[in-house]
Amino acid sequence: MITRHDYEQLPEGSPRYQLIAGDLVISPSPGRSHQQIVGNIHSILDRYLEVNQTGEAFLAPFDVFLSDINVYQPDVLFIRNENLSIVTEHGIEGGPDLVIEILFPGTARFDRGSKRKVYARTGVKELWLVDPETNRIEVFHLTEDAETPVGTYGTDSVFQSSLLPGLEISAARVFRR
Repeated sequence: MITRHDYEQLPEGSPRYQLIAGDLVISPSPGRSHQQIVGNIHSILDRYLEVNQTGEAFLAPFDVFLSDINVYQPDVLFIRNENLSIVTEHGIEGGPDLVIEILFPGTARFDRGSKRKVYARTGVKELWLVDPETNRIEVFHLTEDAETPVGTYGTDSVFQSSLLPGLEISAARVFRR
C-alpha cells in the first residue's frame, strides 16, 4: 500500500498519478475534447468569479490531499472564500467545495465509484461528473445523497450550482467544441 508520504516522493511531471485507496493510478494524458471541456468550464467559472469573487477555481494537475491513502487531481475544483485556508502552495488539504471530473474511459469507474465516496466522506459538497461521450453532466449534492444525482443535464439543459448563486450553466456551453 502506498501512502501520501510515498506519493509526495514521486518526481514531478509526467506521468501524472493519483493515489486511490493506497494504489498508485496513472492519469492518462487528456485528449482534445477533455481539454476543451475543462477550458469551457474554467472560462464559465472565471467569468463568474471575476464579478462575484466568492472563491477560487483551480485546474489539474493540483493535488487534493483527502487522506493518507487518497490524493486526487480533479480536473476542476472550486473553493469558497471561507474555506481558502485549505489551499497551500503544494495542493489542497481536505475536500474542496466543488469538484468537477471529466470522465475518461480508463478512469471513469474510479470517478463514479471509490472517488465519489471519498469525496462525500471528506466534505466535498458538490460533484459534477461530466461525460464527453454522452454529453451529459451528473450533479451530486454529496452532503445530502452521495449515491443519487440531483440532476442529469444534456446539451439542451441549463442548470445551477448550489455553491455559485446566480450562475446559470448551459450544458451546451460546457460541451462546445
